[in-house]
Amino acid sequence: MTNPPQDPSAPRGKAPAGRAWSAPGPAPHPVPRGYPPPPPVVYTPTKLDKAIAAWKRPALPMAPALAAGTAIAGLIGAVAVGPSLRDGRFGVGVVITAAAVAYVAGASAWSAGRLVRRSPRKGGSRFNRTGAVFVLLALCLSATAAVRAAEWIVVPALLLAVAAGSYAVCGGRSWAEVLGGGLAVGPAAGYTLPWSARGLYRAGSPRRGNAWPVIRTGLIVAALVAVFGGLFAGADAAFGNLAAGLVPDISPASVFRYVFAGAATLLLACAAAYLGQAPPPLRLLTPEPGKPAGRWSWAVPIAALNLLFLVFSAIQARVFLADDKDALLRSTGLTYAEYARQGFFQLVVVTVLVLAVVAVAMRYAPAAGRADRVAVRALLGLLCALTLVVVAVALRRLYLYEETFGWTRLRLWVHAFELWLGGVVVLVAVAGVVRGRVAWLPRAVAATGAAAMISLVAVDPDGFIADRNVDRYAETGKVDVSYLRNLSADAVPALDRLPEPQRSCALRAIAADLAEDEPAMAANYGRSRAREILERRPVDDNATCVNSSYPQ
Repeated sequence: MTNPPQDPSAPRGKAPAGRAWSAPGPAPHPVPRGYPPPPPVVYTPTKLDKAIAAWKRPALPMAPALAAGTAIAGLIGAVAVGPSLRDGRFGVGVVITAAAVAYVAGASAWSAGRLVRRSPRKGGSRFNRTGAVFVLLALCLSATAAVRAAEWIVVPALLLAVAAGSYAVCGGRSWAEVLGGGLAVGPAAGYTLPWSARGLYRAGSPRRGNAWPVIRTGLIVAALVAVFGGLFAGADAAFGNLAAGLVPDISPASVFRYVFAGAATLLLACAAAYLGQAPPPLRLLTPEPGKPAGRWSWAVPIAALNLLFLVFSAIQARVFLADDKDALLRSTGLTYAEYARQGFFQLVVVTVLVLAVVAVAMRYAPAAGRADRVAVRALLGLLCALTLVVVAVALRRLYLYEETFGWTRLRLWVHAFELWLGGVVVLVAVAGVVRGRVAWLPRAVAATGAAAMISLVAVDPDGFIADRNVDRYAETGKVDVSYLRNLSADAVPALDRLPEPQRSCALRAIAADLAEDEPAMAANYGRSRAREILERRPVDDNATCVNSSYPQ
């Protein structure tokens, strides 16, 4: 029996007439199944993410008075710093601008109740002494631009001034708060844009702000001073010369410089005002306390390191106290002078690593009982004392190297850095070993760092380098004129003591750089002193320059 023919017009899925419908059979080959879906990824926020999320924005826009202060600071920055951007010569205008920004930051912190805080326990008020100290350090660092002409010392001092001022506004005691507070001005410059824009708009609006009378008065004063000042300048030559130094040159390039300096100062002032109102919660970045280690697992590595330092110190003492040092070092193939001059860089690295070791050791130090605390203080105290021996050896070797081959900027940097590291070791020994964990240690380290930079500025680095090299020339007859001619105007008083033709060869490039007049706001003590010396004793352009020695 044959099946009846199927109707092609029948709809699909239905059985033809005369035949019962049945479900299709299984596929000849099973369809492979894919891998199971991956589990969802759960992101765990870091401490930095939590701190950023918890950073509260000011609830209200910038107050009109504070907005007017930031606008005035920006105007001061444009007038005081703008002319210095032409030749990159900073001067007294930087100090004036820094004072204006510091005033805005202090006013913001005062209005937020963070400059003077009330103490409910004692029933009085407490002044923020830490913030005041760091503001003073920041202003002293900014004064570098007015007294020193060496850019290699002025630029780091200004950057450190910004960091010190940023921490002064933020505050905090822990290492995370000190480091984060110094860097908080960067993100605050981004967060402050919408907040400051609303405040500036409200302050400039005649209907909604109370800063419009101040702006209107300032415009009237500027117009009156411009009109009558121009008349006086045309009537008297002496007054005209003074006004010429104060009135900026008007050109497309100068306008760009003024606008750039004003905008940068305005942004910095707004960021300082923002931090004064809403500092970041940097305490959330503080790491959790480390789990104390066992006494032996902690003490054995520190004791081994102390033993190594003892051996090194004993060898240094033996060589230093020996009568015939060259005979004692004959096996090394070096004379005592060569032996003393080598290895100072490695000793500087050793000092840095010891501070890291002490920090880790204090974090995981055992604290089960009195015996553990005594062991921690004894071992770390001995390590700090032996580290001071290493610092002294490094400074001695570096000093001998400098006296033999002359002083350079890099060697002076290393010398100052090693001295500061020695001071940090003393602070660590006092705070972490003698008296246990002390909250003032991070602030003290930051303050000593700023003070060390101020001390280096006070030494007059380029003048110090030139003076030592001139003394070396008087003793040995060797001087690296090619290096000395690259120093700044701060070195002119020392280089002026050189005999001819070395004097003219060393001062020729500096004299050419100082030939052009500079704006009044770029006035600088180092350049002014150099101009006076060169005017009294001009350089000889016909002098034949021959380098007496080469850098080592």
